[in-house]
Amino acid sequence: MNPIRKAVFPVAGLGTRFLPATKAMPKEMLPVVDKPLIQYAVEEAVKSGITDLIFITGRNKRSIEDHFDSMPELEAELIARGKTEMLEIVKDILPSNVNCIYIRQSAPLGLGHAVLCAEPVVGNEPFAVLLADDLIDSDTPVTHQLIQVAHACNGSVLGTQVVAQKETKKYGIIAGKSVGSGTMTVEQIVEKPDPANAPSNNAVVGRYILEPDIFEHLRFIGKGAGGEIQLTDGIASMLKSRAVFGHTYEGTRYDCGSKNGFFEATVNLGRKYHKLQVPTE
Repeated sequence: MNPIRKAVFPVAGLGTRFLPATKAMPKEMLPVVDKPLIQYAVEEAVKSGITDLIFITGRNKRSIEDHFDSMPELEAELIARGKTEMLEIVKDILPSNVNCIYIRQSAPLGLGHAVLCAEPVVGNEPFAVLLADDLIDSDTPVTHQLIQVAHACNGSVLGTQVVAQKETKKYGIIAGKSVGSGTMTVEQIVEKPDPANAPSNNAVVGRYILEPDIFEHLRFIGKGAGGEIQLTDGIASMLKSRAVFGHTYEGTRYDCGSKNGFFEATVNLGRKYHKLQVPTE
């Protein structure tokens, strides 16, 4: 497999679970302690060797572009006030060798469609997909873990975790055979099955390493669950001709697409990295 240097970030969703906060602010820009949610995913990708960040955006997402752009006025003000530490934080949001590319998704047609929108930039290369809703705290970036498996197995890799049987209806669920070290071949993948019909409780979470073959499958699968083009359906189609693997990553995942997960991430990361404590009376 060729080096993996490109990552896709689908960020066109409306974030309705967080209204009214997301009426004018993208959900991905909501702060977990002192960083917007999208920055955690971007930092993970950059630490994994990604140099081209491809954001699939929608309306009212301009602040994401602004966040990863330079802001000379702010930098000048910080210099004038001698706030060198804050200046470095602002300037170091992205390394100089990393590129940001923004593509507008014309309509909310599903995760599969969002990934397909990236094809003109990705081209014929393997690439990563990171869903910012899944904030994963780990010593080794999860994307890097999956890249290593992709190179070792020469195939696409899905980040997975074991969930309670009753939770299968919230995830894409895979089934297959173990090949050791937390990795399995994917023989079946089903989008959000009822617990009684789920082939296992191995759930796909928001990290993927995909070969460019996926684009051809996404173009022809048609609409699936919810009337959307589902990435899960594209992967299921690709299984017929390409090897796909699931890998149980090492790390703690916070489902920041839910209020409970977002709150949990804020509290735990605040304690772990910022030594914050809730005052006691």
